[in-house]
Amino acid sequence: MSMRLHELKKGERARVAEISSADAELEAKLREIGFAEDDDVEIVHYGPVAGKPICARLNQTLIALRLEEAAAIEVEAAS
Repeated sequence: MSMRLHELKKGERARVAEISSADAELEAKLREIGFAEDDDVEIVHYGPVAGKPICARLNQTLIALRLEEAAAIEVEAAS
């Protein structure tokens, strides 16, 4: 099942399926941070104010993301 990163629940793990955004700079930024297809990602924490920022573990590195950044990352549930 495919969904966006920000739709995962805290503690859920998934695999990056695609990075796509209408904003080419945002897509490039996410790739520079280290996001790539087939990487493992886990939601570690949602911030206290409207769930922002989002803390995700990407290949054992913690990364803070804005909602719009997380929405650009399509994931598939880990099996």
